[in-house]
Amino acid sequence: MTVTKDRYTISTDKGRLDLAAIHAFLSTEAYWCLGIPMETVKRAVEGSLCFGVYHGDDQVGFARVITDCATIAYLGDVYILPEHRGKGLSKWLVGEIMGYAELKGLRRWVLLTRDAHELYRKFGWESVASPEKYMEVVDPEVYKR
Repeated sequence: MTVTKDRYTISTDKGRLDLAAIHAFLSTEAYWCLGIPMETVKRAVEGSLCFGVYHGDDQVGFARVITDCATIAYLGDVYILPEHRGKGLSKWLVGEIMGYAELKGLRRWVLLTRDAHELYRKFGWESVASPEKYMEVVDPEVYKR
């Protein structure tokens, strides 16, 4: 998939992804995965449906979806570089992801966010209705070892 708006493009072509740029942002700017190793980013990209956001040839944003394309999807690593924020790119990106043909009709979408709740609410996301049903294993020090 490739869609263009103004001078920006969203593409699912993994060949266009700038892994060094993705790693640079995630490992130094993304509160959820500071210090993530490049090899982990590579494996995550390989195992995910990825959406790159480009301004010309430069990658300025990213998101990935972990999914079986039938019942469930996890949306993660969503970002737009600071110098490109305020232009509606996050809304456009999330809208394109939610409307992506292979992801239509899923029973459940999940994500984790500390500060972007209002962005996701615009697309029908809500707080977990039954948090007592959810369980997790978290290792916040994993990238430090």
